[in-house]
Amino acid sequence: MSDLRTVRRALLSVTDKAGLVEFAKRLDALGVELVSTGGTSKALREAGLTVRDISDLTGFPEMLDGRVKTLHPKVHGGILHIRGNKEHVAAVEEHAIEPIDMVVVNLYAFAKTAGKPGVEFGEVIENIDIGGPSMVRSAAKNFHDVAIVTSVAEYASVADEMESLGGLTLQTRWRLAKQAFATTAAYDTGIANALESMEAPTGDEHAPAKFVTKGEFPSSLRVNFPLKQTLRYGENPHQAAALYTDGSGTGVANGRQLQGKELSFNNIVDLDACWDLVREFDETAVAIIKHTNPCGAATGDTVLAAYKNALAADPISAFGGVIGINREVDGEAAEEIAKLFVEAIVAPKFSPEAIERFAAKKNLRLVEIASGSAPRVMKHVSGGMLLQDADHGMVASADWKVVTERTPTEAERTALKFAWIVCKYVKSNAIVYARTHEGHGQTVGVGAGQMSRVDAARFGAMKATLPMEGCVAASDAFFPFADGLETVAAAGATAIIQPGGSVRDAEVIAAADKLGLAMVFTGMRHFRHG
Repeated sequence: MSDLRTVRRALLSVTDKAGLVEFAKRLDALGVELVSTGGTSKALREAGLTVRDISDLTGFPEMLDGRVKTLHPKVHGGILHIRGNKEHVAAVEEHAIEPIDMVVVNLYAFAKTAGKPGVEFGEVIENIDIGGPSMVRSAAKNFHDVAIVTSVAEYASVADEMESLGGLTLQTRWRLAKQAFATTAAYDTGIANALESMEAPTGDEHAPAKFVTKGEFPSSLRVNFPLKQTLRYGENPHQAAALYTDGSGTGVANGRQLQGKELSFNNIVDLDACWDLVREFDETAVAIIKHTNPCGAATGDTVLAAYKNALAADPISAFGGVIGINREVDGEAAEEIAKLFVEAIVAPKFSPEAIERFAAKKNLRLVEIASGSAPRVMKHVSGGMLLQDADHGMVASADWKVVTERTPTEAERTALKFAWIVCKYVKSNAIVYARTHEGHGQTVGVGAGQMSRVDAARFGAMKATLPMEGCVAASDAFFPFADGLETVAAAGATAIIQPGGSVRDAEVIAAADKLGLAMVFTGMRHFRHG
């Protein structure tokens, strides 16, 4: 094969040493000379391999606490010279530069270091890799002659090809080069984003690095999410789609699917919506989502109790929905949930008994998820991107302002708190009717995504299958007129929670007093536009 390149010398310098020794042994067995640096060299020698120090190759010692070791013409000349170019070959021979046919590099763990609580500013800076990215880029640029391996996951396939073919094909070297440039792009993006979010240094390298968490946005939006999987299609069959992950290991995008069909675009969007809702609750909570809106939500002493209460709020809409649960799903709950046709379930854990009970429903997707949510939210618009802080705000009930003559009862306050959390995850305009049942919160009716607040109030009441009398209501934004509040009262609500802030607040408060309602203002709006 004319495009095959034999590897005679490999330079290995890695931070993540997983799989390193086994890979190096396979290279050694093929007669490849191993050249290495620092800790990598030590690990290989301890495994009994013969390793040539980088200082022997360059004729120059590692220096400046390891900051300078591979930044040398004998390294980059050995990587970058074009083997078929006579002038290049003559130049490296003149300067006694030895060819390097493979570079195996993974970079300093900058993101992990920068994310450590209380990390010192100096440690963050020292974990900016210089020599590694330089070698990666040099090798990737000269992919026609040199192989660059930046991923531990590639060790086995690279060694397999070398053993079977005696070298590496151009196709493989090209694939590895593309991975390499993606690696350095992601690495530099991580550094730029972290440093831009850090406050100016004080001059003391041992001082903790201080990160800006809110209110300041990067001068340039840099995003680099690796592809996790392509999807069957997008929101509709004629739309192509794919899922990318931030690599954090948390959230729906990084969840672990235990069983079922491949997740669809819509499944992922709905699972994200229900996970966001249930993680708001300290107590056991279940949310059933349909088209990103909760059709039922409830809390309870057990997952089973919370599920039954959530389902009772709208059992018709729940058919074909997705379910979010903030506790381990046990066998008893799984037995009951399995009676309903559900597309997917997300939870922090499923017990062995639950997995056994769900196994018969082969198409049901089960997703285990590590808690976590994005600090900011992006949305694509024509010609650009919108970026905002995620809506993690929630006003504590102790800070509510009672604006009516009547104060909510304790039972009403419990229901209002529950309704206010659920309302935050309903598309605007939103009205949520809720009640307490056996001491826990339960939705009664949900009016979602209406063009007027009055229609949202009417729609929520229309959707109710549970008794409305004595329920409470939450509105994601203020009532601009008294008619919306009067609609809520007519449906059976006795207490209302809303942000307040309308120029007609006085009129709305007067209407509430006339109807004998209790009403509280939070001072915080929760629009959810998509």
